Amino acid sequence: MSFDFHHLLLVFTAYIVGAASPGPSNMRIMGVAMHQGRTPSLMLAAGVISGSFFWGSMAATGVSAILLQFAQALFVLKIVGGAYLLFLALKAGRSALTSDERIEKALAVASTVSGFSLYRRGLLMHLTNPKALLGWIATMTLGLGPQATPETVVIILAGCAVLSITIFCGYAIVFSTAPMIRGYRRARRWIEGTLALVFGAAGIKLLFSRT
Repeated sequence: MSFDFHHLLLVFTAYIVGAASPGPSNMRIMGVAMHQGRTPSLMLAAGVISGSFFWGSMAATGVSAILLQFAQALFVLKIVGGAYLLFLALKAGRSALTSDERIEKALAVASTVSGFSLYRRGLLMHLTNPKALLGWIATMTLGLGPQATPETVVIILAGCAVLSITIFCGYAIVFSTAPMIRGYRRARRWIEGTLALVFGAAGIKLLFSRT
């Protein structure tokens, strides 16, 4: 059994560029890491990773290609995903406009968000993101040619799974370090404002995109 390692390297590089580049999921993990700490951000990252695994499995089995043939299904996915991103933009925008004193008081009386709730949010974010679906289709199309074997599929999925865990958990770990948290506290309103712009732009682009 032999594999074209140079080709696999190209596939994995393409996946890294797509998954690690700043986007709604990464920015959300970053925000939770700096605001709430490592464990909550890792739970959110676990949800994102699960969503990534789901779309990867769909792409590998060809189910996602079938989904793309149904315009209504993709349209619903875009509407839900865009609306959710705009919801996140609204939350971040409200946080940016709220004083530090009010934020501290709100945190003191607010109930703690459960780990499962954060996991569910991360999963929902990735499952309602057509870009994640299209990214996986591009990855699998690049990696699987006419001569592809089941072993090649397994290697690509396993490699991308490891990269997914490394990338998304890496965001959670790096941005939950003490220097990052101190930096967030100093620049909270600027960071939340930036997140609001990122989520808002991504949501609007998703809602009005033609693909």
